[in-house]
Amino acid sequence: MPQESRLPKVLEHARTTEGVAFELRKDPMGVLEMPGLKNVLIGIHVGAPAKLACRRDGRRYSGTAVHGDIDIIPADTPSRWEMQDENDTTLLLSLPQTLLRTVANESALDTARMEIRNQFQIRDTELEALCWAMKREMESGYQSGRYFLDGLALAVASRVVARHSSVAKLMEERSEGLGGRRLKQVLSFIEDQLAEELSLEQIAAVAGVSASHLNTLFRISMGVPVHQYLIRRRVERAKTLLMQDGLSMAEIALAAGFAHQSHMARHMRRVLGVPPRAMKRLLAEASASR
Repeated sequence: MPQESRLPKVLEHARTTEGVAFELRKDPMGVLEMPGLKNVLIGIHVGAPAKLACRRDGRRYSGTAVHGDIDIIPADTPSRWEMQDENDTTLLLSLPQTLLRTVANESALDTARMEIRNQFQIRDTELEALCWAMKREMESGYQSGRYFLDGLALAVASRVVARHSSVAKLMEERSEGLGGRRLKQVLSFIEDQLAEELSLEQIAAVAGVSASHLNTLFRISMGVPVHQYLIRRRVERAKTLLMQDGLSMAEIALAAGFAHQSHMARHMRRVLGVPPRAMKRLLAEASASR
């Protein structure tokens, strides 16, 4: 049984004019009791896979959270979390119910009956993309200004109401994509092997499909082909390693799965718009200004 955990480490935090709070946090191994809050909580897992268990709303959940997995906790819902390793890093959003009701009203939805659905480790590519934009903005020191973050928060609230509430229009599940369990297995495998030379055939074997079929299924489920997803995850892994002291650029490149330093620089410049050394300076400046 895990011991009571230490307090989480807050890496970044912010608040919008609408009262939406953002927090990038790392929870240590152990147990965390969370009271029911007045706001709706959205948590998106960041980085390496983390083994978790959670009890809330009379149900017990357990599973390995992989990069991009999303939890939605309705207001006034206490929860008990068990972190079974040190990998639980989460971008946590706190959404006021007044904002959600305003969004629903403007969409001509019945707010009197609206309830936000309790969700554990789901996938939502649109919500995920909005959260990654928030994370980048936080890490860059909010270079785009207050209105940019306000707009992202409003977009998140709109997506939650439209897709994850009791008044949302039911959307047909796309059976042609990778199923939830198979997708999680594939994403977990990619995270575990990110530093290695991964082939499409290896990933397809985990999914139990042919290599040619995998790319089609993966694009439907994640919105991008496998190779683009791999590059993005390696860039993000390299970005995380840039914040650590004592590692050379060559060591970071290899640890993130790039063939060499210039290979990493080329992809980082394409994905993030700046080369590794410039990104390292930006991250250091943003950290020093807080």
